[in-house]
Amino acid sequence: MANPANLPVLRQVVLDCTDARSLAEFYRHLLGLTYRPGDEPPPTGQPDEQDRDWLVLTTTDGMPCLAFQQVDHLPPATWPDDPVPQQMHLDLTVPSVEALESQHDRVLSLGGRLLQDRRDDPEEPLRVYADPAGHPFCIFVA
Repeated sequence: MANPANLPVLRQVVLDCTDARSLAEFYRHLLGLTYRPGDEPPPTGQPDEQDRDWLVLTTTDGMPCLAFQQVDHLPPATWPDDPVPQQMHLDLTVPSVEALESQHDRVLSLGGRLLQDRRDDPEEPLRVYADPAGHPFCIFVA
């Protein structure tokens, strides 16, 4: 797609985290993404030199999607309660309520935590989860 106005183009969403590899693995499995070449986990038993800084996940066709930036400390969001708001979240969609139900167990088995359940909402069925680092994300029917 041409960009005649030279507008900025969204490259990826970056999530701060205290364990970049662990969070990247959560989203890699949840969304079926792949690592950017060079960011893959090392062979079993080898040190993970990449996990201390920056990791990128891409779509299957190589487009950057999510990046994970290592930080020393990250207060987890306490949303929907104060004092730490969610600040941003990811919206993920599934095509049906049945798919929403089947994703629930997957999210939990990968280390996600349910924050809010609105699967019975007739207008917009959804569930809000926290990833293992505490970042909220929604899965809703669209």
